[in-house]
Amino acid sequence: MGRKTPSGNSSSESDLEIKVQPCNSGPEERDQRLHSRPPQIPPPSYQPYKKWPPWLVPIIIIVNIVLFIFVMYVNDCPRNSNNCFGIDFFGRYAFQDVHENPLLGPSTTTLQKLGALDVNKVVEGKQIWRLFSCMWLHAGVFHVAANMLSLLFVGIRLEQEFGFLRIGPLYVLAGVGGSLLSALFVRKKISVGASGALFGLLGALLSELITNWTLYENKLATLLTLLLIIALNLAVGILPHVDNFAHLGGFVTGFLLGCVLLLRPQFGWVNLNKAPPGYFVASKKSKYKIYQYILLMFSLAFLLTGFILGLALLTNGWDGNAHCSWCHYLSCVPTPLWSCTEARCATIQLGNQLNMTCTSNHKNGTYMLTNPNNTFEIQMLCSKLCK
Repeated sequence: MGRKTPSGNSSSESDLEIKVQPCNSGPEERDQRLHSRPPQIPPPSYQPYKKWPPWLVPIIIIVNIVLFIFVMYVNDCPRNSNNCFGIDFFGRYAFQDVHENPLLGPSTTTLQKLGALDVNKVVEGKQIWRLFSCMWLHAGVFHVAANMLSLLFVGIRLEQEFGFLRIGPLYVLAGVGGSLLSALFVRKKISVGASGALFGLLGALLSELITNWTLYENKLATLLTLLLIIALNLAVGILPHVDNFAHLGGFVTGFLLGCVLLLRPQFGWVNLNKAPPGYFVASKKSKYKIYQYILLMFSLAFLLTGFILGLALLTNGWDGNAHCSWCHYLSCVPTPLWSCTEARCATIQLGNQLNMTCTSNHKNGTYMLTNPNNTFEIQMLCSKLCK
């Protein structure tokens, strides 16, 4: 065997080749290496403000509908009235005659008995609870349907954004605020409906837009759209037999409550405190802006003052119309198509029989009253005679 030197090659080593991978590989090879890498997991989705599942508003809608059915059960038109609408189909749940109640609903006597807003009973009978109970009653099918559809579209959105702990108190307090203003100005008629609470939600939408102004992108378009919706709804209140004072009272109460309950922290503060790992966070900011704190304090002061003063005036029998000669135009504006003046009639009553003469057109009528002491029923008959 001969000694092997480094420069020497044997027959087996001459067949060995060493290959070096070139640095500049082709595009196909680079694509293969890229696809062979494990995919990067994106950061979790980030929502700065929590979304709430809406359940309270649907329950409120169901409660209002069930209560209306209960009111119609108590009303029992075939038993308590001579003229009913739909008695063959609805039986006990038949509606009052459309001339008495064009909204397809119960009589004023039934509504008054079950908790309608009656200023005389609130002041003389100390039944303050009617400020709350009246917002759960409705005058007819059309009334409850319109209110519940509005609540469905407005209330669901607000509850999704702010949760039931904020929207629930806002809805109730706005309804009571609307009832309170109505009781100070509408003293000769009963009032029912959730319209005050609904206008409170519209007022809260407006104040929420103002207090959280920096968080919106299309600020002007959103503001103009909301103002148009509010103006159209308030315009309905100038029609006769519509309690626009409840609308106005609920709207103002809801607007002030929105400045208190619907404040949102600044986006920078939310990022700093709630952003998950992997997100860039700017420098630390305060939770609320200065103007938000100012609106909060003024709104609280106005709310407390308004409720305390309003309740004090109501319990002392204060009549707003006696101190404001033009305020009645806020609820009804006379036009050639309708009149806002209250119908007046001369009456002669013998038990349940009522003979009535309208003082404006001199028409006569004889009626059988279901309750001879029900002044609201008499006023409705007078309005019908003078129409």
